[in-house]
Amino acid sequence: MQQQFGSRWGSLAARERRYVVASALLVGGALVWMFAIQPAWRVVSEAPAKLDQLDAQLQNMLRLSTESSVLRAAPPVAPSQAAMALKTASERLGDSAKLVMQGDRATLTLTGVNADALRAWLQEARSTARARPVEMQLVRNPRGFSGTLVVTLGGTP
Repeated sequence: MQQQFGSRWGSLAARERRYVVASALLVGGALVWMFAIQPAWRVVSEAPAKLDQLDAQLQNMLRLSTESSVLRAAPPVAPSQAAMALKTASERLGDSAKLVMQGDRATLTLTGVNADALRAWLQEARSTARARPVEMQLVRNPRGFSGTLVVTLGGTP
């Protein structure tokens, strides 16, 4: 095979050899670009944005960890105080929310509550009543969220 290549190479004119060498260099350069340089270039160019995103996620996780530690260290809330805190938070949602207490569980029925109000209610329920969501059946429509949200009172945050 080497002899065939050598004889074929020798039979080519100098101009044709230059074209073959130039073509081989072009194909080799394209392969090096596609498999070595371009992937590394992409990683380097996308790294700052990815690092910022990961840093934001880390900060959020640290904030949640700190909040969880604070809630664990806080004294437990009496069931009557927890129920009152949930009722107060639910009243802020207005006519679009109805709270029903059932022992250590509370069911909040929502009709058209916007995302910010629901987020605020969940945060208040967690921090003041130490309530944890155990079941959610929510549907998002143009007016906001509708459905039911069941939280349990007491227990660990």
